[in-house]
This record gives sequence, structure tokens and C-alpha cells, in this order.
Amino acid sequence: MTAQPQLPTTFTQEHTFAQTMAGPAAELWQHRKEGMFCGADQRQIGWVALTGYNPDKAIIVVNGRIESYWKYQELFYDLVCQGYDVYALDHRGQGVSDRLADDSELGHIEEFDDYVADLNTFIDSIVAPKGYRQHFMLAHSMGGTIASLYLARHPGKIDSAVLSAPMHGIHLRQWMRPIASPLARVVEQLQRQPSYAPGQVPYYPKPFAGNPLSQSKIRYQWFRDLYEHKPELKIGGPSSRWVWQGLAAAKRSIREAGQIQTPLLLLQASEDTIIDNGAHAQFCQAMAATGGTCDLTVIEGARHELLFEADQYRRPALEAALAHFGKAEITPV
Repeated sequence: MTAQPQLPTTFTQEHTFAQTMAGPAAELWQHRKEGMFCGADQRQIGWVALTGYNPDKAIIVVNGRIESYWKYQELFYDLVCQGYDVYALDHRGQGVSDRLADDSELGHIEEFDDYVADLNTFIDSIVAPKGYRQHFMLAHSMGGTIASLYLARHPGKIDSAVLSAPMHGIHLRQWMRPIASPLARVVEQLQRQPSYAPGQVPYYPKPFAGNPLSQSKIRYQWFRDLYEHKPELKIGGPSSRWVWQGLAAAKRSIREAGQIQTPLLLLQASEDTIIDNGAHAQFCQAMAATGGTCDLTVIEGARHELLFEADQYRRPALEAALAHFGKAEITPV
């Protein structure tokens, strides 16, 4: 293995964010490996890897809806600095992967399980052949739903997992919950081709003020600037089919949670208005009922994007995640 430069072991901080992203994080990003693999229905799925930093352990990052691995350069830098090789993929229909509708900014999916199948193919064909002794998984939001279903259906492949604000339920007004999925199905049937769900629009750069995602202005603006510099990454609102497929998958993730054998940490943002936090307790209870381990940690005051939040929320989330992974790590020989 080629000798690598000594890297810091602290997390990126907001007051040095610009310098880090323009300096060492950018240098690390220049050494990334990218590729494509053939996913379900012959769709081309993009992936990235930062390797050569640890031959024994790798973290697979599973991002959320509208995201791309390009967004997570800071996180990848922090994880590499903590001593991990890092892998990530862009889900079908977003990022650098094949889009699924004529409108390239429409967040669409035919079958939610295709996300799960793609993740399995990625791990089996790209990550596993590298021969790491241990594999860890860090998944956010919609990626948490995908990871939950993957872990339930493919036991023994991941040694330890962390779910950041996983989409085990979507935050809906009480009266909307019973009708949201049936309504989305009806609307889809009335549409002749994939179209935005009612109230959804193409991508636009939402201002920082009042956003429900993050309280870190510098990180939020960096993300928005990235999508302006790389407009091919932009994704707007979901289609009607994505809505009912997503709601159904969230319910399935709770039903199948009892099959998960991987030790799991669930990070919850107390001020999350995107995800139904009440569903997290149901998920952990379903795991516990069959002897699984699901630790729930609440990051008080945090909004949805725990991995992109202000330092006072992001740091404890990352510390908890790495402490959880550390419990499962084996000593190199």
C-alpha cells in the first residue's frame, strides 16, 4: 500500500470550513476513484471511493433523496481522517446516475426495492472484492430506509451500521396520514407520465432562512453553490409514484426490522420536520423484539441533516457514530 500523508483526527469546523474545503479536502477529493455499474433494469449507477487509507475497514455511505456523493466531500474527508476507506453511490434517478423520467429534475422511482438491489450490487461487485476485514454503513434519510431494508435482507455483510434521521416514516399532518399513500396512487394513475406530486416543483435554490434542513449557513450555502456549479446534480420534488413507493417502503422497513442482525445506532434530530420521529421508536422496538440491537440517540436541537448541521449538532452525531463503529472493530493483525 502506498504511504499516505498524515491526516488530522479532528472533525471539520465551521470557522475553518472554507479553508478545509478549498485545501486538504479538495486535495483528497482529487484522489477519488469513480465508476459506473449496471443496476436493476440495466440502469447505470455512479459510485465513488476514497481508498488506500485503511486496508482493514471501509465505510459505505448511503445518501438521501436529492443528494449526490459530491455533496458529502466534507464527511468523506472527516471519515478518512478517522482512519477509514470510504465508498458511496448515487441512487438511480439522482446525482450522476441514470435519471428515470424525461424531466431530469423529477425525483422518480419505479420500484423502491430497486434502490436496495442497487446497493447490494454495489457492495458485492465494487466493495467486497477489495477484501476488507470489516464493513460499516452510514446512511441518511431515504438512505436510511434503503439501508434498513438491505440489512434485513442481506445479513452478515455489514458489521455495524448507523442511520442518520432515517426515513422510517414521513412527517405528515395527522389527518393526512391515512390518505397520503392512496391519494398519491390515484394521482399517479391520472397522470399519463411521471409527474410531480401535488405541491411539488422542480429544483430551486431555497434560501437559508427558514430552511428545515440545517442551521449551518456555511455548509448549506456550499451545498447550494455546488448544485449551481454542477447543475446536472439538481433534483426537485418527488413524483406521485415516489411518494407512495416511499411511504410503503418506510412501513416495510419497520415490518422487516426484526430480521436485522447488524448492531445499529439510530441518530434522531429532535427538531426534524421532514421525518416522522415517532416511527424510529417503532423500528427499534421491532428490532428488540427479535433480539436485535438498536440504540437510539437523540441530538437535541438539531434539524434533519445531522451530517450537514452546525458544529454543536454535527460533532456529537459523528462522535456517536464513530463510537458505535468502534465497538465492533477488531484489532488489526
